Amino acid sequence: MEENLKQQQTNIIKIAIYGPESTGKSTLAKQLADHYQTIWIPEFARDYLQNKWNTSKEICQQSDLIPIAIGQTKLENEGLQNANKILISDTNLMVTKVFSDIYYGNSDPILFKAAKKHKYDLFLLTDVDVPWEKDDLRDKPENREETLKIFEDNLIEFNKPYVKISGSREKRLHKAVSIIDDLIEAKKLGFNSFDFIEIQQREISLEKVKNQLNFLINGIQAVNLDRAAKLGDGIKSLSEEEAIYYANYFDDKKNHLKLKKFVPASGAASRMFKFLNEFIHDFKLGEESINAYINRKKAKNLSLFLIGLEKFAFYSEVLNQAKKAYPDYDQWPYDSKYFAFIKILLSKNDFDFAGKPKGVLPFHKYPSHVATPIEEHLNEAVFYSSSNQKANLHFTVSEEHQTAFEEIVDSAKPKIERDFQTEINVSYSYQNKATDSIALDQDNELIREKEGNLVFRPGGHGALIENLNNLDADIIFIKNIDNVIQNHIEEIALYKKALAGILLDKQNQIFEYLKALDENQLDKSFLDEIVIFIESKLQFEVVEDFSKYTKESKIEYLRNYLNRPIRVCGMVKNEGEPGGGPFWVRDRKGLVFLQIVESSQVDENDQNQVKILKSSTHFNPVDLVCGTRNYRGANFDLNEFIDHTSGFIVHKNKDGKELKAYELPGLWNGAMAKWLTIFVEVPLVTFNPVKTVNDLLKTAHQPN
Repeated sequence: MEENLKQQQTNIIKIAIYGPESTGKSTLAKQLADHYQTIWIPEFARDYLQNKWNTSKEICQQSDLIPIAIGQTKLENEGLQNANKILISDTNLMVTKVFSDIYYGNSDPILFKAAKKHKYDLFLLTDVDVPWEKDDLRDKPENREETLKIFEDNLIEFNKPYVKISGSREKRLHKAVSIIDDLIEAKKLGFNSFDFIEIQQREISLEKVKNQLNFLINGIQAVNLDRAAKLGDGIKSLSEEEAIYYANYFDDKKNHLKLKKFVPASGAASRMFKFLNEFIHDFKLGEESINAYINRKKAKNLSLFLIGLEKFAFYSEVLNQAKKAYPDYDQWPYDSKYFAFIKILLSKNDFDFAGKPKGVLPFHKYPSHVATPIEEHLNEAVFYSSSNQKANLHFTVSEEHQTAFEEIVDSAKPKIERDFQTEINVSYSYQNKATDSIALDQDNELIREKEGNLVFRPGGHGALIENLNNLDADIIFIKNIDNVIQNHIEEIALYKKALAGILLDKQNQIFEYLKALDENQLDKSFLDEIVIFIESKLQFEVVEDFSKYTKESKIEYLRNYLNRPIRVCGMVKNEGEPGGGPFWVRDRKGLVFLQIVESSQVDENDQNQVKILKSSTHFNPVDLVCGTRNYRGANFDLNEFIDHTSGFIVHKNKDGKELKAYELPGLWNGAMAKWLTIFVEVPLVTFNPVKTVNDLLKTAHQPN
């Protein structure tokens, strides 16, 4: 008997239509067979039971289910011979098994085993959102939702790959075809059915995954540096007098504008404490002294950390915890104290600083309290990104850490609002999981978790262009979560407002030009004026043969160039900090434009490109002011201005295995590649990031 329930092996893609009675299974099976020009396997039970009713007026008994299962299996095996690459089954042994459970309270062990063993490339679970239609064999019009749940629970229990299909006949067919087409493509790429379902559930388009694989296997084309941007050649100098002028210009305009500060803050602080984690793992207390370890490992960072230990804002709190945990702590030798202190600082059961986002860590010590970066950003917001006594601040966070952010905001906000007579509105968003990217090993094979799931990694900060795209504001200030200080806030605010003033000045002129271009009543001199503005103020080379264009083509060209989001980026002199900088980049059409470039985007084997990279005089401190609305007041779709051919390949280690993954074009790199861009030099005092915990010992992060 079991032999008659075996499925034939095949390379044909098998789609099982599965669900309760009267949910459109046969209709969808016929539609799909017509669409793919193949055959569909009808429900054997229908003819079997209809014939039984017609001849003896008897309904289905449990003893009928094995013959039905055998008949269904036979129809399907025979159908494989005539199928055109795809076989559509109106029903399957899983349906028979579930009906047996519903009607008789159990299922025959032989049926149970066969249903579990039968494999399909995909189950399409038909929803109960269509009217129930009575016939001689249907008798369950009630409790349809409960029945559907039983069907779905069985798919989950038996670990079957499935997608739920709902809606009208047309919508069901459209969705089913789209899913099956993607499944076919996924199999060509080497994915199995469960991989395909995982990609579907992550809401990542297969086209994106395909592009990611292409980048990982074939590499990403490096940028073509023309030259480094320098003062007078791509970077505007800004005297203090000019800064005051533009800051005042911004202050005069701001009450007619909606402002927002955007702070990427979802990253963990693991890199801040990397050298301390290495110390905890490598140091053997009692076998060597900490000084011996420092000498052996050349651990200068650890030495500096210990020398400045009492200056850290978190020192007292961690010390108190150490004394609670170890009552005789004060009597210990220094090596034991230091080791216990660092262990408590990093332990997941204590402070777990390396596992938390930077935003919630104690950065600055004031006479009255200790402040986190979140609080400092609230302070900054009222200084330079507020209008009409309102400041709007948006953090991108990890979902699991939002509560911690909210608690700090709720604690710090009332005093700041009271002191500055400014209402602060804080909002949050998460990095979209659909921007995650797939990982490969060094042999370009898919990497899997122990459970068999694919390994995906976050798509990098370039994914946050989606979050930025959803903000509603005339002017958006962007600053990293760790670039805050407790001194010189007035000077920082001056230059931040100056950048905004420059943006408004240039944006106002751009909007006037665009409105004039819309009127189409322009002479040659006015068009020439716009070209001069673009080349001198926006630092962009107009195509060489522009003069040969017709008037209409000139207008269209200029409108297309000017009607873009705009950013003014503060740049500081390069003092050896790792990261991106301002460059002139030549695109595939030969045009040269300004762009922020990371060293990883440059071909390290091209000596000329490396020479240009090393000639850079300035560094990108992520000090941006953005205008994301067009001259008609509507928001740009920022996705239209991304260079999708750019991005980064990162190399990581997971469970001792090397992997590589694709990261999206960086938020201020390729994600803004097609924006209007202005670089302005700002003082070093505006740039004080905390990349390692020792940066908190710098003057900018210490009390006056």
